Amino acid sequence: MSIVTIHELTKCFGSRTAVDAFSLAVEPGEVFGLLGPNGAGKSTLIKMLTTLLPSSSGRAIVAGYDIARQSMAVQRRIGYVPQSLSVDGTLTGYENMLIVAKLYSVPRRQRLERIKAALHYVGLESVAYRLVNTYSGGMIRRLEIAQATLHHPSVLFLDEPTVGLDPVARKAMWELILQLQQDYNTTVFLTTHFMDEADVLCDRLAILYHGQQVAIGTPATLKTAIQRPDATLDDVFIHYTGDYLATEEDGGYHDTSTTRRTAQRLG
Repeated sequence: MSIVTIHELTKCFGSRTAVDAFSLAVEPGEVFGLLGPNGAGKSTLIKMLTTLLPSSSGRAIVAGYDIARQSMAVQRRIGYVPQSLSVDGTLTGYENMLIVAKLYSVPRRQRLERIKAALHYVGLESVAYRLVNTYSGGMIRRLEIAQATLHHPSVLFLDEPTVGLDPVARKAMWELILQLQQDYNTTVFLTTHFMDEADVLCDRLAILYHGQQVAIGTPATLKTAIQRPDATLDDVFIHYTGDYLATEEDGGYHDTSTTRRTAQRLG
């Protein structure tokens, strides 16, 4: 049984359709990647699946619950790391974790042990009582992963998890995501602009363009399908999205400023 089932999910902003009748099934324990240029609808889709944004039409079931009719139940069973910063730099790592533990109703007697275990898992136990504004970008992302997985979610949503990170921190984040999948059979649904990241992490991926799904499959099958010798995922991406840099659907000021603010904060 699929852990995420999406049927013709659509989101319109006025006359513009950001996500157009998107359908998909994600299996338990899978790392599923969503690729697409800025403005393609990736973050909009993630926000609908995490109940942060209502859909215009269609339906989605996440961890056994309907995102529209059972949003609270969905929220209890998912973790979410947004592209923008989601921790408080004026608090310590432990204090950030404690807030999340309370929000997810982790029993008081279990909080300290659960928080210590989560911070140890992401390699932050030794800096738990340092202010987060002294953390590096990679440490901040690891703290956000710890927050998002503290309540042992069935599905972890990651929106551009390595944006703004240096190559060493990116690789460490890849290893953490794969370790989560292996240790806890966590289903991971992520968006990324990095083709090497998608190739390393994703069991399957879909390409979103102008709000529509234009390709889906394993990285290997997608590369084979375009019938080019030694094709890479960059080749696949260009094949399905074309010269997207010249289109009006590029994310423009809002997406660019969001990405740059995140990169600046994590850098």
